[in-house]
Amino acid sequence: MAEPAAVPSAPSAIDWAALTAALRAGHDLAPTDAGAAMRAMLAGGFDPAVVEGFLVALHAKGERGGELRAMLEVALAACRRVPIEAGLAARTIDVVGTGGDRSHSVNVSTMTALVVSACGVPVCKHGSRAATSRCGSADVLEALGVPVGVAPEEVARRVAAAGFGFCLATAHHPAFAVVAPVRRRIPTPTVFNLIGPMANPAPVGAMLLGVRAPSLAEPMLEALEVRDMRRTWVVHGDGGLDEASLAGETRIVSREGGVTRAWSVVPEDAGLARATLDAVRGGDPATNAAAVEALCRGERGPVRDIVLLNAAIALQVADAAGDVREGVQVAAAAIDDGRLAAHLARVREPLDDRGVRDERVGAP
Repeated sequence: MAEPAAVPSAPSAIDWAALTAALRAGHDLAPTDAGAAMRAMLAGGFDPAVVEGFLVALHAKGERGGELRAMLEVALAACRRVPIEAGLAARTIDVVGTGGDRSHSVNVSTMTALVVSACGVPVCKHGSRAATSRCGSADVLEALGVPVGVAPEEVARRVAAAGFGFCLATAHHPAFAVVAPVRRRIPTPTVFNLIGPMANPAPVGAMLLGVRAPSLAEPMLEALEVRDMRRTWVVHGDGGLDEASLAGETRIVSREGGVTRAWSVVPEDAGLARATLDAVRGGDPATNAAAVEALCRGERGPVRDIVLLNAAIALQVADAAGDVREGVQVAAAAIDDGRLAAHLARVREPLDDRGVRDERVGAP
């Protein structure tokens, strides 16, 4: 049985004016204040204009790791947890991006997640509908016939049975809906754009996180320490992408065992050709779903290549490839031998009452 979402109780008093003034003066929030502010926002009952001013000031100052960590801890405590069995959860990964890069590309992280899971790595993807683009991860999966918005127990059963489950953010973080009207009034990203991708309600063992700006990498790695995952890699690609890029260099920052490491890869490292951002542009859900189907058929070109590059990095995160070139070979084989197409067909299927476990991905 999944843990129910805990409705946060608002702190006895939040001095929003003082917190906002401190942010405007360039001061970081103490973790206790950041956590209290998040708890108060999720509890509701606030003045929207006051919280809007707070969120704008926090973004203008720049969110720091300690602030993000405290806020993420509160968000995770308030979500509807996905009850994946511990042994399977340890091998399960997420591939997710912050969004907001305005690239309007195809759904690279979603396509990557499907390819990686077709390679035998369990994936529990956390995502949402479109906000700054025409097609979010939930939109393209829905267009493909994949169930979205299912209960936490069904997500867990899907990871066990098919090696892929999808957590719709609004279904698992109901308290976020309280703040949604305020967020819609703000023209810039807010801290919720950063907390959301990190707040997968499943106990995943590793994560590949794409960020829209390289300056976000280390603060988000610091925040993710609260999840106690064995491995976290953050990527940012040339052209401002929140994923690995064919346009040039992709910067990677990792944290494992308390040690932070940074390096870069270029498409040539993976045996791939460079391509412009225009070559991987997407469109509405039907257009992006068609791109997924074309990938399943083995269609070649920049869309396939950017998915291969991102899948290669994700396979390294999952210990399923030793380097980016090997990762491309593993991912390409899963596409070309028909495993991806067969996998997508299975992911689309409704579960029966038994929730039959796929021994390939679910065996302890």
